[in-house]
Amino acid sequence: MVFSSVTFIFAFLPVTLIVYYLLRSRARNWWLLAVSLFFYAWGGLSFLPVMLVSILINYAGGMGLIRFRPGTRSGKAWLSFIIALNLALLGYWKYFNFGVSIAEGIAGRSFGLPQVALPIGISFFTFQGISYVVDAYRGDAQVQKNPLIIALYISMFPQLIAGPIVRYRDVEQQIQSRMVTQAEIAAGIRRFTIGLAKKSVLANTFAVNADKIFAMQPAQNTPDIAWLGAVSYLLQLYFDFSGYSDMAIGLGHMLGFRFLENFNYPFISKSAGEYWRRWHMSLGTWFHQYVYFPLGGSRCSTAKIYRNIIVVWFLTGLWHGADWTYVVWGMLYCLAIVLERSTGFHKKLGPFAHVYVMLLAVLLHVIFRSPDLGYALSYLRSMFGLIRCQNVGFRIGWYLDRYTVFLLVLGAVACTPALRRLWEKLAGHMSEGVRTAAANGITLLLFGICVLYVMTSTYNPFIYFQF
Repeated sequence: MVFSSVTFIFAFLPVTLIVYYLLRSRARNWWLLAVSLFFYAWGGLSFLPVMLVSILINYAGGMGLIRFRPGTRSGKAWLSFIIALNLALLGYWKYFNFGVSIAEGIAGRSFGLPQVALPIGISFFTFQGISYVVDAYRGDAQVQKNPLIIALYISMFPQLIAGPIVRYRDVEQQIQSRMVTQAEIAAGIRRFTIGLAKKSVLANTFAVNADKIFAMQPAQNTPDIAWLGAVSYLLQLYFDFSGYSDMAIGLGHMLGFRFLENFNYPFISKSAGEYWRRWHMSLGTWFHQYVYFPLGGSRCSTAKIYRNIIVVWFLTGLWHGADWTYVVWGMLYCLAIVLERSTGFHKKLGPFAHVYVMLLAVLLHVIFRSPDLGYALSYLRSMFGLIRCQNVGFRIGWYLDRYTVFLLVLGAVACTPALRRLWEKLAGHMSEGVRTAAANGITLLLFGICVLYVMTSTYNPFIYFQF
């Protein structure tokens, strides 16, 4: 079930919230767990057992820490065993096909094994499960003896499918006790509407040109068309994913939860390192907390620091997908970050640092979007006119009408803090009553526009569903 669908907006969400608000606080977790499992089963009932197994593994992992005390040899062995079970579950469902394809390439023949379908959101709920047992082991959170709490934490529908990745210690108290106020509900509705607009109006519009252009062979694209496709995809990816995160955070507010931010205007960054501190912040934080720091972080020799960075970025690329394109994409970002750290060249670029970061993002996300490395290389060559163009008759104007140009400009502005700062400046001259009425009016208008888009659009799932 997609947040930006008629079914979710006009059926699932209203029923969920109405019953939720009518129930007493003790019963709300049971209801939220029930609708979360229903929400996940809607996308594929056959995958529900996979998530239930994940819940069982991590609940048992936490309970085992009562017997195998943290810090002891047995405690370390138990933690390693539970993490291994989580990674085995993720590895089979997400990387089995990739591993088979590598083995077949080495053997030079097909093994004839059936393909394994990828359960939606498995990367997200697996990482959340690992964060629970590690937090409990470290003493950052209490071992939870109530399986309902662990089941709800792992399956909670607002951020179940595409994040943000919520660490257990950040919501431990909220799951057991939380308040839902009218102000929180109103803030949640506004945030959800902003995310819905990002997805239904901006991301889905940019997807049209991105999909059309990337569906062509690179030699059929002139350089300007190739650049349009690359920029359109980067904007699609940003508004699609940040839109989902906004909706998840907004839904959390409606239910009394405070999820951490997942995006902080990455396109204003002046370095690749800063870009990734602002993009998918929950994933970056997870890797720092549970991979980078345990490896030694920055408190070790220079060689080991770079080793740690390489490990994190190799895993970051692999986390995004079982394909060499994601691995290469991650390692190239790693190379940029290592060069920045070792030379500091980005600090000498002055105002051109923004240009460097955006150029890097556009080019590397071509690899991210491409079906294979050969296509990615050809596409990059077409962007710089390094491939003989066999244009089939399309010109840049065929992809750009006035409406698309307007949304491209709007998207370029909306991915910076400009609109937020404009609102803050205007709101500063309003009384509280006028400010609230204006915010509600804008939200209502924006929601009406989104509904028109949702009602007339075809099914278009969020990009990060595949991860």
